[in-house]
Amino acid sequence: MTNILLVDDEPALIAVLKPVLGAEGYSVATASGGAAALRMAEDIKPEVVLLDLGLPDIDGKDVIRALRATSAVPIIVISARHQEGEKIAALDNGADDYVNKPFEIGELMARIRAAIRRSSSLENAPSTYRSGPLEIDFQTRRVSLAGDTVKLSPKEYDLLRTLALSAGQVVTHKRLLAVGWGSDGADSQYLRVYIGLLRQKIEEDPSDPRLLVTEPGVGYRLASAN
Repeated sequence: MTNILLVDDEPALIAVLKPVLGAEGYSVATASGGAAALRMAEDIKPEVVLLDLGLPDIDGKDVIRALRATSAVPIIVISARHQEGEKIAALDNGADDYVNKPFEIGELMARIRAAIRRSSSLENAPSTYRSGPLEIDFQTRRVSLAGDTVKLSPKEYDLLRTLALSAGQVVTHKRLLAVGWGSDGADSQYLRVYIGLLRQKIEEDPSDPRLLVTEPGVGYRLASAN
C-alpha cells in the first residue's frame, strides 16, 4: 500500500481528504506543522508528500528544502498561495507539482498517480553515475567532483539527473525544458542559462566542456558513465 504524508494545518481539509485518499487505497499519515512533518517523513518514508506552504511553524518551502536534502520523494504542493512567484519558488526548491486550493479531488488524484508513476520509473535506474571526477548518488541526491560535494539547486540537480540517466545519449531541449520548467514550450534561454551554471560547477574548464556537451540544434549530452 502506498504511503502518503498529508501536511496541512486545516482540520477541515484533512477531514475530507484523508478518507478520500484511503478509499483510493492509500495509507495516509497527517501532520499539521513542518517540524512534525519532517519527523514523520523520516519515520514512515512516504511515497508521496502532499504539502501546504502556509504552516504555523515552518514555511512550506523550507520543508521542501529539508526533505530534498535527504530524499527524492515526490512532493505535491497544495496551497492557497496562487501567486506565480510562490509557485516558482516552491518548484525551484524541489517540489514536483503545485495544485491550487480549492482543487477538484479528481485532479489531485491524477497528480498523485502521475507522481507515483514518475517515481516508480526511477526505481530501476542505476543508483549512481560516475564519469571521470563526477559522481552522482541518485538515492541521496549528492553530487561530487573529485570527492568534493557540489552544491546544486533543485532545478540544476533535476536537469543533471535527467542527463545522467541518459548518459552518452542526446537529451533534447524539449525534454529538458519539460523536466526543468514543466513545459516543453518554455523559453530555451532559461535552459541555456542553467546549462551554463552546471558547467561552472562540474567542468574543469567551463569554456571547453568535456562532460556536458552541446549537440547543436538538438540538445545536450552528458559523458557516458565509466
